[in-house]
Amino acid sequence: MRIGIDARFYGSLGKGLGRYTERLIHHLEQLAPAGDEFVIFLRQENWADYQPANPRFTKQLADFPWYSIAEQVRMPKLVRAAQLDVMHYPHFNVPVLTPKPFVVTVHDLILTHFPTRRATTLGPLKYWLKQLAYRVVLSRAVARASRILTVSEFTKQDIQQYFGYDPKKITVAYEAVDAFPRPAVNDAEVRTRLQLPQRFLLYVGNAYPHKNLEQLIALVQALPAHYRDLHVVIVCKQDYFLQRVQALVQQANVADRVHFTGYVSDADLGALYRLAHAYIFPSLYEGFGLPPLEAMAQGTPVLSSDAACMREILGAAALYFNPRDVHGMLAALQKLDADPATRAKLIAAGRAQVQRYSWSALARTTLQAYHDIHQP
Repeated sequence: MRIGIDARFYGSLGKGLGRYTERLIHHLEQLAPAGDEFVIFLRQENWADYQPANPRFTKQLADFPWYSIAEQVRMPKLVRAAQLDVMHYPHFNVPVLTPKPFVVTVHDLILTHFPTRRATTLGPLKYWLKQLAYRVVLSRAVARASRILTVSEFTKQDIQQYFGYDPKKITVAYEAVDAFPRPAVNDAEVRTRLQLPQRFLLYVGNAYPHKNLEQLIALVQALPAHYRDLHVVIVCKQDYFLQRVQALVQQANVADRVHFTGYVSDADLGALYRLAHAYIFPSLYEGFGLPPLEAMAQGTPVLSSDAACMREILGAAALYFNPRDVHGMLAALQKLDADPATRAKLIAAGRAQVQRYSWSALARTTLQAYHDIHQP
């Protein structure tokens, strides 16, 4: 059986999608049976990042930008030339004319639920055209796919409700948490180098509108006097969306208590999780929600929004709040701090919760989907 994987998002180039694709391929190399061969499609930018560890995995250059006309026109030709039995697209950007059968991974429907101009830097016409293209490509991808993979039951139900497909066509394969490398120095030295406060709540992720960071700023404003030493640290790459949050921080007069680190290495990120008083996640919508699990893996208690998939993914290992209610956020924080036993219980439950997920299990489920399609 010949299987293709669109790995143009592979590695750090593709952020969260890149890690998903990278870990999937890594574990498929270990699990794939002897009769399977894989063709891994990459861009020039990440060509050297992937070096096959299994001789039955070969690389194919597909140097087409994501969401481009070249992707739509030229990718299907490469797929046909590779003479594949099954093709896997780990993201919804499936070329409309791609040969069947194929598998598509739909991580979430964020752009469907939050089609707001606040989530783009494009002008009105370009934004409208982008939204139209998104809806066409996504709807055709899920309609034509032989199997749809999702990363949570929440997203499975979201797809089913939005598109109306038979749930038997949709398979859940949960993501997992990677181990963080230890920094070359101890955690306290990381704190000093990054000029961080002694006590802080941590947020890791992007600053898109659905991440609801405005409420995090409102929480800082609402903290009572006995929390005046508690700061917020935001780990996020500098971009247009973060600039808006930074402007809001200035307007709210809390710049002395909200700190922005920019991009940090994985080693430093692990240290930040361990140093944090708690991890806080005010998001309005997630398909899986990886950072809270990363925090749990490092022994950090988690305060989480109760929206979307979060209760499914985090279980009883977090304290939840309504993400639109700053008083609920404060109540969750106060509950964490009211009793040392609560903190200890959350830390233990978090470490256990993380063990429910593994990349190996995701790869096995994905591999089974390939074979189910090839031999129905």
